[in-house]
Amino acid sequence: MIDLVQHMNWWYWIIFALVLGAFETFMPGAVAIWFAASAAVIGLLLVVWQDMPWQWQWVLWAVLGIVAMVWYRNYKKAHPDVEAEPTLNRRGAQYVGQVFTLVEPIEQGFGKIRVGDGVWKVSGRDAPVGTAVRVTGVDGAVLKVEVA
Repeated sequence: MIDLVQHMNWWYWIIFALVLGAFETFMPGAVAIWFAASAAVIGLLLVVWQDMPWQWQWVLWAVLGIVAMVWYRNYKKAHPDVEAEPTLNRRGAQYVGQVFTLVEPIEQGFGKIRVGDGVWKVSGRDAPVGTAVRVTGVDGAVLKVEVA
């Protein structure tokens, strides 16, 4: 094994990069992909500089992998993923801020509003039928409202 580590050719590094890249598909967290990329860089460097000492190869591989991983994590903190549909699968959240009319009075904290072709249960201060209410939040399947 130590003989293999000491005599890595460029194509060993490329194969190592492919194995690490394949491993990334089974391991979440975007870790192995950066070490795969650094292994590919080492392989390409060996095409140009074939006499690079094996110790440098391994140290450079580790350093490049760690630097790439830290850079990526910092980048993702500064640029988080933005959802195209932030209210997808959270139907009640789509109605926050909208105004609807009560179809059943709010009595003892609960009533109903018509939304499209459906009726939603609402919670809020008591109000008579026909009152315009604004949705302020969602609690499970119950919309929280206030008089508009």
